[in-house]
Amino acid sequence: MVSPYSFETPGGVQNHIRDFAMELLKRGYHVSVFAPGRRTNDMPLWVQTNDSSFAIPYNGSWAHLSYFLTAGHRTRRWVRQGHFDILHLHEPETPSLSHKPLAMKDAPPMVATFHASIEPYPRALKLFQNYLLKYLSPLREAIYVSPAAGRTADHFLPDDMPRTTIPNGIDRSFFADAAVDPRWAGTADAPTIGFLGRMGEERKGFAVFAAAAPSILKRFPAARFLVAGDGEEDGRKMLRALDPSGLLESHFEFLGRISDEDKASFYRSLTLYVAPQTGGESFGIVLAEAMAAGCAVVASDLPAFVDVTKDGECAALFKTADAADCAVTTVNLLDDSVRREALAQAGFERSADFDWSTVVDRVLEVYARALS
Repeated sequence: MVSPYSFETPGGVQNHIRDFAMELLKRGYHVSVFAPGRRTNDMPLWVQTNDSSFAIPYNGSWAHLSYFLTAGHRTRRWVRQGHFDILHLHEPETPSLSHKPLAMKDAPPMVATFHASIEPYPRALKLFQNYLLKYLSPLREAIYVSPAAGRTADHFLPDDMPRTTIPNGIDRSFFADAAVDPRWAGTADAPTIGFLGRMGEERKGFAVFAAAAPSILKRFPAARFLVAGDGEEDGRKMLRALDPSGLLESHFEFLGRISDEDKASFYRSLTLYVAPQTGGESFGIVLAEAMAAGCAVVASDLPAFVDVTKDGECAALFKTADAADCAVTTVNLLDDSVRREALAQAGFERSADFDWSTVVDRVLEVYARALS
């Protein structure tokens, strides 16, 4: 597999590649991953890097890519030396390493996964659309992680390219079997409402979450807002701007970056998990994880989140970027324990579709078609 993004920094695509590779290894397949950047001590031996990357703003975040100088030569050499049966490229439309093997005449059969959902369709991709239509033609199969990602990729994929929608994967039992942490558990009068994400990254929606809090506190004065992820200082600045007195801030507890084990307990312990993202989401892995942990979810009505929640059957949706609607939706769900439990159960059942056992089987079917 070839990653467009460096493994030195965490990200959804990198996590997907890592976890998918580990599932294939468990089944006895030989897997190697090539990625931009430099090796770190925690990288598994099956990840190799080209020792170079640069950062650019991309889809509301920062992407660490590698494209110039020896990037193409080193990627193609890695492919030839690997003698792979199949080559799986992730986001090959991105100007990075996963773009490079498409120019090879002697490459093994290639499939690609398209992760990005960018709406409205960006001008930069429009400019390179004809180039991509030709350049991506060597691919034998295309995988979309969601219908939202497919709507973006359909613009630059050849019409005759076979397409399959296969979601990102999660270890469902890891979240379902997590222990409740008493520190994070709520009560009827003092519910715990969770957020996970980078607070300084606008598209993650912490500003919406923070702005909704005062209205929630009017109905539930003892509510606690538990925040996991990087950017505590950014988050505190937003809260002080909303309420200089510090009263609002006193209801927020910043947990910092948490381990995978703590993340599972975090979801499992909350009264509600809120996903207030404002854009740039192609799938919604946090929703799938929270649902697998049996946590009721409130989420913005981004197309990707609508897909994951089956048009709101498995979560309570609110208008994207609308803090007032977020607050009303959250309060209504906190007030209705029967509906909350029903949504949590529906979400738990839906999460089975995202378990790696299901996802890997479906990707292997794509591999089989490409190899035939």
